[in-house]
Amino acid sequence: MGESFNILKFLKSAVATGASDEHLKVGHSPYIRKNGFIMKTSMPPLSKEELDNAILEIAPTAIRDEILTRCDVDFMYEIKGFSRFRVNYNRQLGLPGLVIRNISYNIPELKDLSLPEVLYSIIEHQNGIILVTGPTGSGKSTTIASLINQINMTSAKHIVTIEDPIEYVFDCKKSIVSQRQVSVDTQSFSDGIKYALRQDPDVIFIGEIRDKETMEAALKASETGHLVLSTLHTNDAVQTINRIVNMFEESNRYLIRKQLAETLRATIAQKLVYSEQANKRFPACEIMVVTSTIKDYITKDNTEEIYELLRDNTVDDMISMNTSLAVLTDKGCITQEEALKNSNDEPELEKIFRGVYQGTKAYYE
Repeated sequence: MGESFNILKFLKSAVATGASDEHLKVGHSPYIRKNGFIMKTSMPPLSKEELDNAILEIAPTAIRDEILTRCDVDFMYEIKGFSRFRVNYNRQLGLPGLVIRNISYNIPELKDLSLPEVLYSIIEHQNGIILVTGPTGSGKSTTIASLINQINMTSAKHIVTIEDPIEYVFDCKKSIVSQRQVSVDTQSFSDGIKYALRQDPDVIFIGEIRDKETMEAALKASETGHLVLSTLHTNDAVQTINRIVNMFEESNRYLIRKQLAETLRATIAQKLVYSEQANKRFPACEIMVVTSTIKDYITKDNTEEIYELLRDNTVDDMISMNTSLAVLTDKGCITQEEALKNSNDEPELEKIFRGVYQGTKAYYE
């Protein structure tokens, strides 16, 4: 008989190898995700008993007695002094499974993430909404944690976060940071925002805008003099605007577009591009800064026109995804092939590579 599966030992080993996620399923060897790729470990397949024991080992005391009878649960786990983990317990074909995301104690500074300089000025807004968007695993949580930490280090403010579950933990620096977890410290995202308004906040971070109620609460908070930061699972600025508007009934959409035009300050759409040569991933981003022209486009539902503005990278610190990919290529971070593979408009990026490149290197320096 081999050694039984030890979840703590496995997590420590996975973090040490640079993995970002771990996947545990009954009847399968554990998998890890590294640099965006899923990899199977050489460990023996997990039995149901081993996985049940692993779940009970890391589940919070409050849900330990009932977790094995539930279907979907999110919670945080911490190996003190080593790392934090966002854990999703789920069931597949009636059997338990775990998907675990590694959350570092260290919150990187914006300058360490190779992100555009314009982000420093975007977070100087005193009110309105800033949205960081992108698919799962695109680095949204890390980017937004860096934005919050930048405010924390440079401004004397009260920052309230509403998360499910709490990921990065902030020390109070120049600001006070109050972190609230849905279902532990507040009933829901919308409740958390409503009561946050009575807690003298300057900045409110909403872990994710998932529904109309949360969106309504976020818009109200931004209209009443607060800076709201949040995330959405969308790929670009136009998708983000359309997704928000489509949360509401058709009869209300004109008013919502008008409200969004007045409150939205910027969208940051992000993806992580793997460089085979560097054996690491680099963030590419599309940044839309809401100008009077873009306000007009949002109000009149001319969102497709926004793409045209983003392509002109000399206007108002905006940057398109293709320009960001071209900058990463120009700096030698990724190859042209890797850039093209990650582009939503390959013909346009090919034109940029052939010399029509307008360049926005200043945003990255």
